[in-house]
Amino acid sequence: MSKPNFSPGPPGAEPVDPRLFIQAVERAFRVLEAFGTNPQPMSLSEIAAATGTDKSGAQRLCYTLRRLGYLRMDPMGRGFLPGILALDRSYDFLRTHELVQRSASPLGELRRTAQERVDLSLWDDIHIVYAMRLQSRRETFHATLVGRRLPIALSSGGRAMMALMDDAVVEDILARCDRRPMTPRTITEIPALRALIAEARECGYAVAVEQALLGEVVLAAAIRDRQGRPIGAVHIAGSLSDWSVEDFRRRMAPMAMETARSLSE
Repeated sequence: MSKPNFSPGPPGAEPVDPRLFIQAVERAFRVLEAFGTNPQPMSLSEIAAATGTDKSGAQRLCYTLRRLGYLRMDPMGRGFLPGILALDRSYDFLRTHELVQRSASPLGELRRTAQERVDLSLWDDIHIVYAMRLQSRRETFHATLVGRRLPIALSSGGRAMMALMDDAVVEDILARCDRRPMTPRTITEIPALRALIAEARECGYAVAVEQALLGEVVLAAAIRDRQGRPIGAVHIAGSLSDWSVEDFRRRMAPMAMETARSLSE
């Protein structure tokens, strides 16, 4: 039987209690999570492999999730896809998350002032997850969607948050973080990432140049909770066809840091 793949998340999350952990529920969510790494129709065999169960078990899981509205059939008959009810649960999360609620007005004002894309990300263990994205003039499709997950050490917002962490926590995250490159310019070597985190500690913000998307520069400042711990980040993203990196830093850093301060508790 497979061990639960439980993400501890930010500080305060509880470890798994095997007496209370329901593995049938875990397998159902594994079906939905499989589309995160395979965003296309999936057959029963593919879902069985992704969830670590046999084809009969996958069939029962998919039937149940489809009846509940969390899976749908691909119109071309190529397999299963996420159902529309998955969007309802995202809506529930966003409208009940206190930081997301407080961020709407300040991020809107930042977008009007910066005239570039503005994002809010949240910390989830070795990842950041985009919870708000206010668009600029030109975007790629994936940069318009909330819910996108990036490795924390490879993103400007993640490194801005890591700059507020103890060295032992930073080293643990670097050891566990997925450091596969997202572009030919993605910085993945641990010594170089340590240097970027140290730079963020000194500056109060982090910069990523073509790390997740070629032609893009992103600057981010961390948001703190009442104990001073990082919980999220404010991002401003621009195009290298419009900005030099230094001009982008000079223009956007004060605005990003001020907005992050205003959202910190």
